[in-house]
Formats: sequence, structure tokens, C-alpha cells
Amino acid sequence: MLQPAQIIASEGGIARGVRLQEFGFSRRMLSHAVRGGNILRLRPGVFALPDTNPDLVEAARHGGAVTCARALRLHGVWTLNEDEAVHVWLGGTGRVHHPSTCSCVGHFFAGPMKLGLAPLDVVLVHVYHCHGDEAFFAALESALRQRKIKAVAKARIRQRLPVGARWLVDLARSDADSGLESLLRLRLELLGIRLDCQVSIPTVGRVDFVVAGRLILETDGKENHDGESERHRDLMRDAAASAVGYETLRFDYAMVVYNWPIVEAAILAALARLV
Repeated sequence: MLQPAQIIASEGGIARGVRLQEFGFSRRMLSHAVRGGNILRLRPGVFALPDTNPDLVEAARHGGAVTCARALRLHGVWTLNEDEAVHVWLGGTGRVHHPSTCSCVGHFFAGPMKLGLAPLDVVLVHVYHCHGDEAFFAALESALRQRKIKAVAKARIRQRLPVGARWLVDLARSDADSGLESLLRLRLELLGIRLDCQVSIPTVGRVDFVVAGRLILETDGKENHDGESERHRDLMRDAAASAVGYETLRFDYAMVVYNWPIVEAAILAALARLV
């Protein structure tokens, strides 16, 4: 026999009572399921599974959907920022069901909102408005890389952005290996420096970027290149690149995110030497 928990699971872990009633579950049946511990009543007319993600539960308690950086994490997309509090999308004219002491951040962006987790294309637009160009661009390229955003959704995102920000969608590629690559390319684009991306060099292998035909730029994420074997491999690649006429600059997560002026100065000086 079909159970309320099954329907709630198919809805992503959160469901309204009216939705459950469409499957023949009366209020009495739902109350029985709550008493039995099979489902939770978050507030009148809203139910969840006991193991539903806490961010989704908090957003549903407030009458909305998780969005911004925490939503990117739930969608499996790289995020530059970490939201300290849950960002809740409440629709364009939504009601806020929470006390004044709550720490959540409410967003009243227009559009049809469903409780739980906001769709990825919607989340990306919210990230642009909440966190800015860089966070949006890096997340968009991460989503494109994982094929979580198709052409139709990409066009929809572009249309929803301010006219002056649509160039970010046009610049975005689907072959960026990390958010750091996305940040580096965007920042150098703003400096007027064009990069060849994901270049294969004989005896070296594939590198992140090549500038002016002779300067290799590599980015090492927080999770990469920590071990001795990885470090040795990188040194071997750099030496092989030097042997065929390339200079290599390698930057880690902290340098790109927190010490960009040093990175920019190093790249501009290396380009000056190549002239």
C-alpha cells in the first residue's frame, strides 16, 4: 500500500499536505503517519521525511526553498562563497513563517517557488544577485562542466540576468576543470588577457591555460596536489615544459582567492618578459 513517506520522497523530501491529499491521504492519515514517526510535520500543511537535509527542512519551515551557496552545494556545484545562514527563496510575494530572531536570509525574487531546493538555473540567477559576478561565473562553469545546465536552461539564465551581465553567460565554457580556473580566466579577461584553455603540449600533457603561446598557467585546488607524488609530478611537468620553451606559473587556491594582486603581478611580469 502506498505510504505518505513514498510520495514525500518522490517530491525531494518535502511536500505540502494538499499534494499528499491528491494521492488520497486524508489529514487523519497524515496525523497517524506523524505520530508513528514516519514523517514530520514542519508546520501546518507542510511535511518532511525524518532524514531530509536540515537546510531543506529549515527553508520549508520558513515557507520557501534553499537557494544561493548552500543550494549550489546541494546541487553538487562548485561555490566560491559559503553562506553562514540558510538563504531562503520565498517567491516574489511570499509569506515569511519565522520569528524575528531567525538567522536565515530571505530572498523575494520573482518566479514560481516550490518548497525544498530551488532549481539550479534559478539558484544561479540568485547567486549573481546575492554574491556577484565571480561567484556566478564560477558556479555556472561548474554546472556546465557537469552537464547540469543544458542549452535551454543556459538561455533562460541569460535572459533573467541584467543586460550588462549577460556577457558572463556568453564567456562561460564547459571545459573548466575547477572554479579556480574559472576565476582566473574571468579576471584575466577583464584585464584584456586572452587565454588558450585546456591545451595539450607534447612531452608535457594537458595544461590549464597558455598565454601568448609560451606562458603556462596552472591552478591547484584545495583538494589537489597535497601529496609528495603529486608535487613530484607537477615539478616533472614544469621541467618538461621549460625544456620546450615554456615558462610555468602555478597558483593554489589561497593565492587565487585571497592574494590575487600577487597572482596578477606575477602574470603581468611574466608576459612582459616574453615581449
